Amino acid sequence: MSAANDRRPGIHLGRRALVLGATATAAGLALPGTAHAATFGYTDDGTNYVIDTGANLVFKVRKSNGDLSSLVYRGTEYQGYGGMNSHIESGLGSSTVTIRQSGSTILVSVTYGTLKHYYAARSGENNVYVWTNKADTSVSATRFILRVKAGLFLNDEPDSYTYTNSTIEASDVFAKSDGQTRSKHYSKLRVMDYDYVGWKTGSVGLYVVRSNHEKASGGPFYRSLLRHQSADGGGLYEILYYGQNQTENQRFGLQGPYVIALTDGGAPSSSLFPGTLTTSWADSLGISGYVAAGGRGRVAGVGITGRNTAYPYTVGIANSAAQYWGSARAADGYFSIAGVLPGTYTLTVFKGELAVYTTSVSVSAGGTTTLNSIAIPSSNDPSNASAIWRINDWNGTPGGFKNADLMTYAHPSDVRAAAWTGNVVIGSGSETSGFPCYIWKDVNSGLLVYFKLTAAQAAAAHTLRIGVTTAYANGRPQVAVNTWTSAIPTPPTQPNTRSLTNGSYRGNNNTFTYNVPASAWLTDTSQYNVLKINVVSGSGTTSYLSAGTSIDALDLLV
Repeated sequence: MSAANDRRPGIHLGRRALVLGATATAAGLALPGTAHAATFGYTDDGTNYVIDTGANLVFKVRKSNGDLSSLVYRGTEYQGYGGMNSHIESGLGSSTVTIRQSGSTILVSVTYGTLKHYYAARSGENNVYVWTNKADTSVSATRFILRVKAGLFLNDEPDSYTYTNSTIEASDVFAKSDGQTRSKHYSKLRVMDYDYVGWKTGSVGLYVVRSNHEKASGGPFYRSLLRHQSADGGGLYEILYYGQNQTENQRFGLQGPYVIALTDGGAPSSSLFPGTLTTSWADSLGISGYVAAGGRGRVAGVGITGRNTAYPYTVGIANSAAQYWGSARAADGYFSIAGVLPGTYTLTVFKGELAVYTTSVSVSAGGTTTLNSIAIPSSNDPSNASAIWRINDWNGTPGGFKNADLMTYAHPSDVRAAAWTGNVVIGSGSETSGFPCYIWKDVNSGLLVYFKLTAAQAAAAHTLRIGVTTAYANGRPQVAVNTWTSAIPTPPTQPNTRSLTNGSYRGNNNTFTYNVPASAWLTDTSQYNVLKINVVSGSGTTSYLSAGTSIDALDLLV
């Protein structure tokens, strides 16, 4: 379901413009969920700083540790479940917390060692703007969790529920009595797929609008927990760095703002969305690491040729300090990425999630780096290679294979999953849909592919390729063709955490290449050759936590 058509009362995806936006604001009109300032200001109750936005929102920040300890909207308390406050990680502990008002803005500053955290309120707005500056690894991960009281919202999004009916993996994957599985990890969405997450009733909406993730890690296709709900309440997350199936090192520096937005039941204002939000009012607040719009640049490309127009293309730029991305226009490949910190970046063009072109690009403050039309060489897209047969198309994802979509929001043991077996016959028409998206050493290793060759084809050596998108416990494919067996390939670099069981196939794309000699083929062209794919590794445990891998495509080249 596209974001534009989504009307579910649970998670809400982005880029749905409201009738009143930035233009209305400029004209002096109020956005939905805002009101004219009446009691804007703050007080100190001895334990908390109490901030009244002058609209319908009053929130508190704990003076001892920087926790968000209260969030009252239209007289109802929304903060808190399980006796816990909202905070970075699971709470920072003893911190230095200060507050000051600058005209129509109130800023709360929290210092915990080398980490600095900020909350800002604007007069007449029902929003809390949040920044986090993580300078080093003294805080293990970086996530802000907004803890919401139980019973306030109906969450009908089964892919994000957490249950305690029956724990089937670690302490965070559960099975219902009907065999469906749930976990807080099962978001179904990549970072680039959403602008905000939250819940709503007919009269109230509570959302966390994500930041641009410039100091986060994992790129535009990263999947991470976004929200969860349990018996004692629910949580909305902004994940700035998370180690689950992570492909990159941490980036350090200021991340934000991300925004806690309360509304009258509608979506948050589109003026808050990443790529749209402007915070010139924060330029002079002294936020550590803050870079105003004038200190940033833009990258734009006039087009991209050599694309397969059946797929969306994404352009990402990244270095060790920051990451950004934008969609290439379907018609011609035009792209524009704004708000970029100065520096030199690696620019990558992705077909789906498969990198097909890279170059270097430099960005300067206040400038636009304009690139001429990018031509993707035909050889950069493995789908362009002539093949005797091919199962799935190369796009960096297991999409199209059996169970692929389900695995972004369910455990492999889920009752909804089709059988993980899947021998296929080339020419049957069901090669892709019948082939499992994941293969494990202890579950379905030994999958078979049957195919025939012509006499001319059987007289020559051929290259067999298997593309993977991630691996667990060094799982990688070793193949056998009839009586010939390949060497065990060297495992590529992959994340060392769970992946296939917590909703993510996104690791490092890798292609395994096998040079199959002519002597391996059957000379009787009426008989089927048999390709056997085994998963090998000395790591992993059993069942779905045995060594495994996710498949992108496989083919036998001419």
